[in-house]
Amino acid sequence: MQPSKLSNIQQEILKLYSTELSEIDIYELKSQLAHYYARKAIFQADKIWEEKGYTAKDMDSWLNE
Repeated sequence: MQPSKLSNIQQEILKLYSTELSEIDIYELKSQLAHYYARKAIFQADKIWEEKGYTAKDMDSWLNE
């Protein structure tokens, strides 16, 4: 059985492990990752919202169900 190849993100994360980071740097890195994924999620939600033609009125209706 062949060992699985590391993905590009796994390789980059392993490079980080060789660097001693302060607690502040670790916090900032986690924060940046969280913001990155949040922006991606918002972009996808906005895209779906636009494709479906939803409006603020639709949102108000859903909130009052």
